[in-house]
Amino acid sequence: MRSVIIGFAFGIGLLQMQARLPGMEWYAAGLVLAVLLALTAWKFWQPFLRIPLLLTCGAWVGFLWAAAFAHYYLEQELPSAWEGRDVTVIGTVANLPDRNEQGVRFRFDVEQVVQQVTQQGAVTPPVPPRLALAWYGNRRYQAPVEDGEAAAPGRQPVADIRPGERWRLTVRLKRPHGNANPGGFDYEVWLLQDDVRATGYVVGTPAAPGAAAGAANRRLDAFVWTPSKAIEYARGWLRDRILAALPGEPYAPVVAALVMGDQRGISQSDWSIFNRTGIGHLMAISGLHITMLAAMCGGLASWLWRRSFFTGAQLPLLLPAQKVAVIAGMLMALVYVLLAGFGVPAQRTLYMLIVVGVAFWSGRIVRVSVVLCLALGLVLLLDPWSLLWPGFWLSFGAVGLLLYGTVGRMQPRHAMAAAARTRWWQKLWLAVQSGAQAQYIITLGLVPLTVLLFGQYSLVSPIANAVAIPLVGLVVTPLSLLGSILPAFAAEWVLQVPHQLLVWLAGFLGWLEALPFAVWETPLPSWWMFLLALGGTLLVLAPRGWPARWLGVFGWLPLILNAPGTPAEGTMRVTAFDIGQGMGLLVETPGHRLLYDTGPYYTPQSDGATRVLLPYLRARGIDRIDRLVISHSDIDHSGGALSLLKGVRIDSVYSSLAEGSPIVKAAPSHQRCVAGQSWNWDGIGFTMLHPVPAIYESTKWKPNALSCVLKVQIGRQSILLAGDVEAIQEDQMLNGAMAEQLPSTVLLAPHHGSKTSSTEPFLRAVRPEVAIFQVGYRNRFNHPNPEVFERYQRLGIRRLRTDESGAVTLTFGDQLNVEEYRKTHARYWYGR
Repeated sequence: MRSVIIGFAFGIGLLQMQARLPGMEWYAAGLVLAVLLALTAWKFWQPFLRIPLLLTCGAWVGFLWAAAFAHYYLEQELPSAWEGRDVTVIGTVANLPDRNEQGVRFRFDVEQVVQQVTQQGAVTPPVPPRLALAWYGNRRYQAPVEDGEAAAPGRQPVADIRPGERWRLTVRLKRPHGNANPGGFDYEVWLLQDDVRATGYVVGTPAAPGAAAGAANRRLDAFVWTPSKAIEYARGWLRDRILAALPGEPYAPVVAALVMGDQRGISQSDWSIFNRTGIGHLMAISGLHITMLAAMCGGLASWLWRRSFFTGAQLPLLLPAQKVAVIAGMLMALVYVLLAGFGVPAQRTLYMLIVVGVAFWSGRIVRVSVVLCLALGLVLLLDPWSLLWPGFWLSFGAVGLLLYGTVGRMQPRHAMAAAARTRWWQKLWLAVQSGAQAQYIITLGLVPLTVLLFGQYSLVSPIANAVAIPLVGLVVTPLSLLGSILPAFAAEWVLQVPHQLLVWLAGFLGWLEALPFAVWETPLPSWWMFLLALGGTLLVLAPRGWPARWLGVFGWLPLILNAPGTPAEGTMRVTAFDIGQGMGLLVETPGHRLLYDTGPYYTPQSDGATRVLLPYLRARGIDRIDRLVISHSDIDHSGGALSLLKGVRIDSVYSSLAEGSPIVKAAPSHQRCVAGQSWNWDGIGFTMLHPVPAIYESTKWKPNALSCVLKVQIGRQSILLAGDVEAIQEDQMLNGAMAEQLPSTVLLAPHHGSKTSSTEPFLRAVRPEVAIFQVGYRNRFNHPNPEVFERYQRLGIRRLRTDESGAVTLTFGDQLNVEEYRKTHARYWYGR
């Protein structure tokens, strides 16, 4: 069984790396082969023959199972012909809505699609059964934030959306699409995992009370009962009670996360501290919390059941108290996992508890490895995409390491009996020793996996966890759970205690996080580095008596010595990020790095730097930028600058920003862009072509006219970064002193390819081979303009759009090499 499940997981993982799904002929052939392998394995009893056959059989089944899942949900996708069109739907709010300063986001289960009258007659739009919707409180901001458009103040009212409500809504939809960058978050597969095959936003405002039955955006029913809606309603009820009992308190969202698993209210600054100190796993409903609560509930049930003798019921004669405790613990774990949102760590714990409970009830002894494998198989059977996320690997990895480091090394029975007769303080010391051993195994064992997933490891995590685990697990979480169900007057008093403990804990963690050695950052390792480090770790954690355990330390050397990659001598690398409706490019020479623009601003917690640039830099192990060039003040170019200045060391900033700009004030060194500025790094020339000094003395120009235009030259090849210059500035450069510098191999399309730029004389003067358009998918500006886009093609220029290609990586050397991320990292959920 274990071999089949491990093979099943391997097959699912193999499918998730495919560029396209297998055809139907694969299913018939694959199932026949799986049956043949299983029958052949049944004939052999020798492990060295049977195990490979079972692994292969499981892999085939896993591959086909995941492919069938993918086929089913991808077929529900919104047709491209219906993108951007208003559709009226009737359905129910499927989850706990997420409120922010822009409005509210929620999942919507479609029950009915209202017919539309077209020239061909009445048609029913083919809307997928589940939508990801937003209802913005801003009349100007009517496009999904993932497109890279920035929010602006507005007064449009937003309805009070609650789980389980039935609504009639007019929505504008699009197909799932997200930014595609190395080291970035894959938004598209995240939506696929949640069965969402269209995203969009509500058009218009809530209908007034008493509006006609056919009015759009009106609530039809206050609650539609289904088991999932009831669970989400209960989660919302708990969240509202906690936030009402702790109004305005900074760590009320953390208390809510510990009770019902909703982490969306936790601020980015708090998450940064939790992650940098290595306790982020405690800020959610983890396996530790579920096991603790199940044990408490089971113990209470057992105590009450045994005391029933005093009532005359003699319940233990009907059913042993131990079995009652198991049932009570499993039921409590199930309820808690459902309230937690059914995440992978919670699922894994629940399934393990159920397997152990069923084995106890049936009087069987089950190996812990079988328990873990059964949990693994159930998680992947229900959700084949779960193994794409760090929580899956960290959850199963931590349990697997604990089993590897402890099972078979327990104290002998006579020693345990002797320990039971010791005094309480001796028992406490033994418990501390056991906890310290578990923490040592987890701390050491998860280093390779954590570095592989995040490119960093918290060196202060052992200290932070030594304090946080008992505090959060034994005090904060139980009190939070108790306070969340007490009457309102009592909840206000009880919940203040865990909140104050969290305040003190956050202060301690903030001190740890500020230490200069708090976090070790390194580039994401290659697979061979990870496997070598993992093998070394397993050797170090091997049982005592295992020969030469100390040699495992050398397996870590490639991981420790891993350094950020740089272009080879005589070459240059430019990465144009898929950053939405904005700009952001990284220019790398053998010894220096320059970042041109920082992408758009979304919300106070999210911008182009936090979403795209910083994750990429951390994945590469880059902690220093020699020069940041901010072309102009528009927030689709400068929106991520402040986050970038906080997240990475930047030596100097060039920009056209005003002296009073917050970015200029935050910069360690600032200089205005002026035509004629130049410098040389590693034999590669950098020349500023615009703006001229006189333009700063005039007040008639828009920010676009001030764009810093930078040319980077290596040998006979070059790239021209044109910012948002428009036709007037293009003409000025054509007739100015720097006109001879315009010819370039690659052109970053001015102003994202708008109709106000990319004039034909300018393009003929630059004569690029390749043009890059940094644009957001279905952006509201309609960039690039179709006529302008056609102009590039007519002039024989190769056109690359980041919304179609993902991040574009250019390597300049003897030849120009172009890589498109969506092609080099192709996945079956892209480009359908």
